[in-house]
Amino acid sequence: MMKTGAGRSLMQVVANAGPLIALARIGQFELLHSLYGQLYISPAVQAEVVFSGRGRPGAGEVTAATWVHIVEVRDTTAVQLLRERLDAGESEALVLALQLAADLLLIDEARGRRVAEARGLPKTGTLGTLIAAKKRGLIPAVVPLLDSLQVSGFRMSVDLYREVLRLVGED
Repeated sequence: MMKTGAGRSLMQVVANAGPLIALARIGQFELLHSLYGQLYISPAVQAEVVFSGRGRPGAGEVTAATWVHIVEVRDTTAVQLLRERLDAGESEALVLALQLAADLLLIDEARGRRVAEARGLPKTGTLGTLIAAKKRGLIPAVVPLLDSLQVSGFRMSVDLYREVLRLVGED
């Protein structure tokens, strides 16, 4: 963790595209800033959200957010090795998280989460971010946001939906 001038700790948080886009789709992109302060993304994640996603949720939010920083990934060999299993954004996000010794990686995709776990990277995703926001009192309820996510195409099982509600006391 980095320290600020006031002695507060700031988390080093690296994000993949999925949580950025999902939270933007439901109007909750700013929760990332409220919870984590600064976010770090790789050029491939920027390209996926901002350039390939031009005009879609997340593109404008990432571009306008002064607290989202693009950081070059140094270990391109590691990225190429991961590309056998993961897309460019996931691969770069994982390698960037290792490069920065990140406190947290925001990633939703199951394969990417398994690779993060195998490398000892602490991870969460869109749902974990909503859980943290509810526990910190940043949102009044999770149910309407989960429903909005589902309407926007975010996939989650009924069991996962219920587990999130249980974790935030909305069951």
